[in-house]
Amino acid sequence: MKPRDGSALRQNEFDLLVIGGGIYGAWTAYDAAKRGLKVAIIEQADWAAATSSASSKLIHGGLRYLESYDFKLVRKALAERKMLLTCAPHRVWPLRFGVPIYRDSRVGFWRMKAGLMLYDALANFPQKILAHRSFTAAKFSVKFPCLKTAQLTSGFSYSDAQTDDARLVFELIAGAQKLGAVCLNYCQFQQVITTNNVSTGAQLHDLISDEKFTVRARQIVNATGQWISTSTLGKTWCRLSKGVHLTLRGGLTDEALLLTAPQDGRVFFIIPWYGMTLLGTTDEDYQGDVNQLASTEADAAYLLTAANHYLQTNLCEADIVGSYAGIRVMQRSDAAHPSQLSRDWVLQTDEHGVHFSVGGKITSARVDAAVIVDSVCKKLAAPTHSSTCNSPFPWTPHEAFSSWYEEQMQRAQQLKVDAESAHWLLHRHGKNSPLILANIQAAPETAQRIVATVPFIQADLCWCAQHEMVVHLDDLLRRRMPLLILAKLDATSLQAIAAQIAPLLNWSAERIQLEVQRCLP
Repeated sequence: MKPRDGSALRQNEFDLLVIGGGIYGAWTAYDAAKRGLKVAIIEQADWAAATSSASSKLIHGGLRYLESYDFKLVRKALAERKMLLTCAPHRVWPLRFGVPIYRDSRVGFWRMKAGLMLYDALANFPQKILAHRSFTAAKFSVKFPCLKTAQLTSGFSYSDAQTDDARLVFELIAGAQKLGAVCLNYCQFQQVITTNNVSTGAQLHDLISDEKFTVRARQIVNATGQWISTSTLGKTWCRLSKGVHLTLRGGLTDEALLLTAPQDGRVFFIIPWYGMTLLGTTDEDYQGDVNQLASTEADAAYLLTAANHYLQTNLCEADIVGSYAGIRVMQRSDAAHPSQLSRDWVLQTDEHGVHFSVGGKITSARVDAAVIVDSVCKKLAAPTHSSTCNSPFPWTPHEAFSSWYEEQMQRAQQLKVDAESAHWLLHRHGKNSPLILANIQAAPETAQRIVATVPFIQADLCWCAQHEMVVHLDDLLRRRMPLLILAKLDATSLQAIAAQIAPLLNWSAERIQLEVQRCLP
């Protein structure tokens, strides 16, 4: 990826300016660039710095949405899941979920059976191996030995998919840049510029150079998520919900679990991720400052209580390695609780012609972004069609993925990269992986893990620092590789990591100290 370059933004006029570097902004910029539009995308922090790096890391249809009869949304998301599994096997991979049925379960055996049959039908699976399965209590407890067996009557498993949300966003940004888009993180939108009451550009602030300037753009898309709600008009469109996840030591299961919180009947997940376990999520109305979001002791207590209702071994605060919080944006509704709201998406346009992306899901963001760019092209009188559906991702290997994966795994292990780290290296970097392996061959010591408990190696760290538009240490350790939520890094550990990458980023000793402070709780 090209280095960060603010001058490219100031020296051009664009067909489209995208504000917001989360999943919706990234897909919109990538789609528009693939159609040949002259595109710029800006983000006030780092790519995927907010909700798009704070999800459950799932690419899924949303089994629980069947309860609210939201069949259209589920069908749309399942079609996208199927496409992503095919076109981006390095970025999106299958993950099965277990669903235990207890005597007091809110959803009983036959109701769950009917829901899973409908879920499979909507998914239109070509392979029976992906369809749901049912188990006796005895067989289910063998499959998930971490669960309590008292009152367990049966269980199911079904298929969905998983990703690394921040890297999904970043790959699309990298792809948009390769197609000619100007992509600038740490660039803040300040206001729209209008001519005859029609938007013609925006006033921006480059937070790195501290320069303020105007960029000219024929169309503007605001994909800033929770920040849309801070305007008077946005308040009429948006309802916000806070979601918190905890990261727990080790892997509780090889497959995920879908469970129901005994406190209020809400669905939550226990999910394996990078050898650790994610527990989440909460779902509470949020009316606070969108710039000041954090998980609380009450959030952690809620999730631990919910999980311990089902687990053989009680979890406690000492088992928590990290946590993260995000804000979901949903369409405004009078529903009593956010969990009852539709996760579907809508495109709004204000009186100046600025488009606003409201709501949505990471799974279906691509198809929604295509609608956004269709609207932009209509305004530009540029009759083009989206080509992102069934199109390989920017880092999808050219060869058949299974044979490519086996070949690269053999090479990685010959270079003394442990199997788990090699597996995740290939998924994290796709077709760029051989370049990292070549670096390891030149510097064998970089095959070692950064932290013993997390499957990320030194060569991966150096590659991200050098090639992935890293500005701050937390860009690297939270989003390029999520070490900050997968391991407890103290000041000494952070200092060592920062010192290692300092020559690549031209950081002074003083800068290293500032960057370490950014990453400390």
